[in-house]
Amino acid sequence: MAAERRQWPADDETKPAPPGLDRIQALINTVELPDGADRLADPDDARPWLRDNGLLAADADVGVEDLRLLREVREAFRALVVHNAGGPAPTAAALAPLRAVAADGAVYAELGDDCHVRLRAAGDSPRDRLIELVLAMRDAQCDGTWALLKACANDECLWAFYDRSRNHGGTWCSMSTCGNKLKNREFRARKRGAR
Repeated sequence: MAAERRQWPADDETKPAPPGLDRIQALINTVELPDGADRLADPDDARPWLRDNGLLAADADVGVEDLRLLREVREAFRALVVHNAGGPAPTAAALAPLRAVAADGAVYAELGDDCHVRLRAAGDSPRDRLIELVLAMRDAQCDGTWALLKACANDECLWAFYDRSRNHGGTWCSMSTCGNKLKNREFRARKRGAR
């Protein structure tokens, strides 16, 4: 009998990114900050998610080192989307895992039935397949959608969301939770400052 899949917060994404970029968003949102569940902490939790998101072949397995790299790459992507939201530029140390993936990644070109060329990872492990996320980032930078993948301005949240607002000025993953919390905090601070 198959084990029941655990429900994770990102399974019902309310502000999903377009195809391709949604895989990066999903990776970033595999952990609930500041101290919530981490989908990449345990191979049994990670394995189905990795397969569903194309980061692990059906016949491949995931090890402790793979999970460590995935978590490092996740945080490198998070640093980039924090910057997209107006935060500081990522440090060289923060980007090091992504640079390593880019430098080591191997891809092949595939011509689909729709006559579109796609670049695919040459291997089946998570380490091999992470190059596809780097390629998705490149594609999103080219089509202008990359800048719309942002991190929530609540520094206790930092959930990745896709900004579909008309003026692209979205700030929070959810106005009803993080937005209200931060606005109330700012209001109380102003009120204390006025006394």
